[in-house]
Amino acid sequence: MIRFRPPPLRAADDRTTSAAKITLRQSIYPLALVTILFAYGLLDVLNKHFQNTLNITRSRSAGLQAAYFGAYPVASLTYAGWVLRKFGYRATFIMGLVMYGVGALLFWPSAHYRSFGGFCGATFVIGSGLGTLETAANPYLAVCGPPKYSEIRLNIAQALNGVGTVVGPVLASYVFFKDVNDDDLTNVQYVYLAIALFVFILAVVFLYSNIPEITDADMQQQADDSGNYTEHQDKSIWQHKLLWWAVAAQFCYVGAQVGVASSFVNYATEVSGKSASDGASFFAVAQGLFTIGRFSGSFLMKFIRPRKVFLVYFTMVIVFSAASIGARGDAGLAMMMLVLFFESICFPTIFTLGLRGLGRHTKKGASYIVASLIGAAIVPPILLATADYFDDTGRAQFINTIFFVVGVTFAFGVNFHKGTKALVDGFSDSKVGLEGKDPEAGMRKERQTEARGGEEKIRR
Repeated sequence: MIRFRPPPLRAADDRTTSAAKITLRQSIYPLALVTILFAYGLLDVLNKHFQNTLNITRSRSAGLQAAYFGAYPVASLTYAGWVLRKFGYRATFIMGLVMYGVGALLFWPSAHYRSFGGFCGATFVIGSGLGTLETAANPYLAVCGPPKYSEIRLNIAQALNGVGTVVGPVLASYVFFKDVNDDDLTNVQYVYLAIALFVFILAVVFLYSNIPEITDADMQQQADDSGNYTEHQDKSIWQHKLLWWAVAAQFCYVGAQVGVASSFVNYATEVSGKSASDGASFFAVAQGLFTIGRFSGSFLMKFIRPRKVFLVYFTMVIVFSAASIGARGDAGLAMMMLVLFFESICFPTIFTLGLRGLGRHTKKGASYIVASLIGAAIVPPILLATADYFDDTGRAQFINTIFFVVGVTFAFGVNFHKGTKALVDGFSDSKVGLEGKDPEAGMRKERQTEARGGEEKIRR
């Protein structure tokens, strides 16, 4: 609910609030507001246009990706993670939006002076802002509401990001590339000016919005209340092996995913003989499939365990990525488009599964998973340098396939490792936060009360 007087920005992280057991109905407004934060997606298509405008190689153009995703670990492991733990989610959202807006404004002088270094600097600031938003938004969506639907919530929210990435290529095709001289960046300047105004307005909306603050104590209580289903035990974050497996998998997966996206237009022009404008249009179609994949995956997760849907989708990513290496013409383009369809649910599902059982360590664990997105700053330059070496973006796709293969080990782990499977299935079976009372909650509360009473007697 929006109020005329801003609510306090700081939340006491050691206090339990009602947010630990927020119901599906109660979570609709905060989730809808936070979901708006994922509506972005222009960078991949702009990458190709900068390549043409500034006459740079494919591998140097990947510097934009490196600047963007290189900012993620800087943000999540330093100021974003600190603000999230010390002040809370809302303060982190506002800080991320302000940084995003400042970065968007910096594109204007960079475009005016045609400075590629300036573009990289502005992209780094935007990446810092979005890295800050991802550090808070992903765990917030994962934990705001019943644990049973964590994967579905984050996949649906991230689908809005898919909508943004559909709009991005369409804008590129009909605004940036269509009937526009390759040397003209005027339209790009005005797009980023509009983005800056929008995110500053959104920051004010968050300042006055009274959304639930989910504390470490809330997360610990939610994990404890789900313990009847998961056999959860509170322990050091370094002992949560599932988290670190997710960090490694996310590093490999996101690196390869961004490698596919950043090379898609080049692939379309070189392998399929399309123009840059047509390549951007096909990329829009591929991103549309990506968005459809997220919605379809979320739908399937309502009836099939998320880990199983995740395994099937990730396996198909590898199948079509491998096929794209040797395919040519429209067949190759079809393989790349199918890769994007099956990529759809992988990032949010790795994120939510990696947070399972963290309890009071959830915010810190989320920071580490967001930091692993630095893989997107490492893999694309390797891929595009390989494409320059072979002078063939199609052959270079084997780089993406290798990283996908390493990442899929996490999907196999949550499906076939007995202890890991029991943990993630336990949260999927949890009744915490669902409409109506958890039949086990009262018994668990009585047992906890008795245990505390016994401890007091011993101390006496």
